[in-house]
Amino acid sequence: MIPNVIKEIIDLGDGRSISIETGKLAKQADGSVVVQMGNSMLLATVVSARTAAPGIDFLPLTVDYREKFAAAGRFPGGFFKREARPSDAEVLTMRLVDRVLRPLFPDDYHAETQVMIQLMSHDEEVMPDALAGLAASAALAVSDVPFYTLISEVRVGRVNGQLIINPSKAQLAESDIDMIIGASADTIAMVEGEMKEISEAEMVEAIKFAHEAIKLQVAAQEKLRAAIGKEFRTYEPEANDDEVKAKVYELAYDKFFNIAKESSAKHERSEKFAEVKEEVKAAFTEEELLEKAELISKYLYKSQKEAVRNVILDLGIRLDGRKTTEIRPIWCEIDYLPSAHGSSIFTRGETQALATVTLGTSREANIIDLPSEQGEERFYLHYNFPPFSTGEAKPLRGTSRREVGHGNLAQRALKNMIADENPYTVRVVSEVLESNGSSSMATVCAGTLALLDAGVKMKKPVSGIAMGLISDDATGRWAVLSDILGDEDHLGDMDFKVTGTADGITACQMDIKIDGLNYEIMEQALNQARDGRLHILGKLTEVIDTPRETVKRHAPKIITVTIPGAYIGALIGPGGKVIQELQKASGTTIVINEVNEQGEVEILGTSPEGIDMVLRKIDSIIFKPQVGETYSVKVIKMLDFGAVVEYMDAPGNEVLLHVSELAWERTENVTDVVNMGDVFDVKYIGIDPKTRKEKVSRKALLPRPPRDENAPKREDRGPRDNNRDNRGGGKRDNRGSRDDRNSRDRGPREERRNDAPQNENNGETPQES
Repeated sequence: MIPNVIKEIIDLGDGRSISIETGKLAKQADGSVVVQMGNSMLLATVVSARTAAPGIDFLPLTVDYREKFAAAGRFPGGFFKREARPSDAEVLTMRLVDRVLRPLFPDDYHAETQVMIQLMSHDEEVMPDALAGLAASAALAVSDVPFYTLISEVRVGRVNGQLIINPSKAQLAESDIDMIIGASADTIAMVEGEMKEISEAEMVEAIKFAHEAIKLQVAAQEKLRAAIGKEFRTYEPEANDDEVKAKVYELAYDKFFNIAKESSAKHERSEKFAEVKEEVKAAFTEEELLEKAELISKYLYKSQKEAVRNVILDLGIRLDGRKTTEIRPIWCEIDYLPSAHGSSIFTRGETQALATVTLGTSREANIIDLPSEQGEERFYLHYNFPPFSTGEAKPLRGTSRREVGHGNLAQRALKNMIADENPYTVRVVSEVLESNGSSSMATVCAGTLALLDAGVKMKKPVSGIAMGLISDDATGRWAVLSDILGDEDHLGDMDFKVTGTADGITACQMDIKIDGLNYEIMEQALNQARDGRLHILGKLTEVIDTPRETVKRHAPKIITVTIPGAYIGALIGPGGKVIQELQKASGTTIVINEVNEQGEVEILGTSPEGIDMVLRKIDSIIFKPQVGETYSVKVIKMLDFGAVVEYMDAPGNEVLLHVSELAWERTENVTDVVNMGDVFDVKYIGIDPKTRKEKVSRKALLPRPPRDENAPKREDRGPRDNNRDNRGGGKRDNRGSRDDRNSRDRGPREERRNDAPQNENNGETPQES
């Protein structure tokens, strides 16, 4: 059977386009599409159960995103050659999609729903995470799942002041903005990204630019939905009981309202709320509790939520008594852990983060090996959120998606403020010890302090703040909250995290729990966030405002040296022998990377003496004397025909100082001039044209003795013009008889040649510089 394929094309306006195709693949899913841009292709499917499981009062939505190595023509790394658990990058893409879709399903739709997206073909010029939201929404558009408000996501970058939709990797490398925006045709739903200190106005401009592109992509999905012509499925709405609701509100609402305006601490407030809930439940019979337990719990939650929100909107009072723009009390401390390379504590209200910094070489870089990206990170941050931070006891199930997402946000906030000249690989770890709202922003602040404490060269300190929103559509009232509490996040409509320096925004993450956010609220939230960020930044810089001049005594020092590529092998040695012995003797870690046919040598160690040992060894390996230069040498071996000397500035580099170059006078015994251990200067002559070996001279640095005019001329050595044809005038008699020559100690040929008396006339002595 030939499939009936339906396709829509989205023109990006710059010669690029995106196609959405359905009807060819995965037809047993409730909805499936293939989204293609260039050679990049994503398959997205959606399946939703026909009925909700009993007792479920939420949407059990799962969004899964995977990249197949075959999409890039590559094999998976590791021993088992198949894709396994999702990478952090894949988890982050899942979160990007989930955070836009989840609030747009009907509030009473509780059927288990699974959205799966997979990269089937990869294009190096297309970044697939920017297409995942479009693919997920398009799969829902062609299904009968009741997802009424279609969305899309795009990445926006800015190169040379020009905003770009879905930039390539090359363009993104030059961009000062990297944001992914999710929205419907009417409102913004999600923002996440990093920036290089842009202003609030520039951020809003980028979001508006992205929104215009999203509107076109939503329109294409609407056309696809109309062409498919599926009706939305009917589903059993959640149960309601007006009598139970009225009774719960009558018994609970005023009490919740009064507790909310008392300005209490988190645990005290939680206990009081719990007492009210128990009192309300006690007002029902056992039969009613058995029959209506789920409804009672639902109405208790709704009445508590409504009471808390109304206290803020009606009275302008928050749960802890603050004004809407007020920041909780802050205290900070650095150098708390004696053995860490850098450490800090940041406490804001009832949220506390302990951050550590560890310094290493490029060998400790975080390796990225994905179908869509390969490389390494020299700066990375890990975020841990143990259950005790909220006073709970829960089993540990490995790193959660939330921990991956919060850690990534803090990493993006800080990474562009690490100076280019920083030689270290830097790992920051944030341990959240207490949590009552915005632990990711506490991580940014603690991370800044720990980096400065470690002596990492930061351009500027960074702070972060989380903004909230309470809104009432019926009355049009709304309030933006600075530095939100956990309850304000849970019961509110927005979680908008913004980080930055005194000069601009470095990262952001916004989640909306309502249908969308208008630009008036967004602009106020950004401006209010800037005031809060600067207040928090002032608290940080009171503790430490610039990096330590040097790393701590127990922290490793790193020196980077560049050597010619030809010497890399000599430094490593056969089978790594030289470098291994050097590391053992010096107590350092040595890493060699070949870059542009040069060797970049990283030396990491806590002992300055050990580092100096390595530097001396490198100097000796790459040492190359220059013709005409003077060098200090030490006699290390005595021979009959000279002395072996070692360059003082390059231990291990030896050269023969021939007996004829010791002094101007004829030297019968080497020991008449030098002895073992003597240190003196020599002049480097270069390569001897006869022996093809390096040649140095001591006598070239000594005063030349005056010529004795009464001394007989040595006719056998020929004239000074070095004309070989005139040597001895062609008279064999001047050379002595054969018997005389046979009576000499002839020795080996090389030795005889080197032992022969020399002067400036035979081309073997150094020339005057």
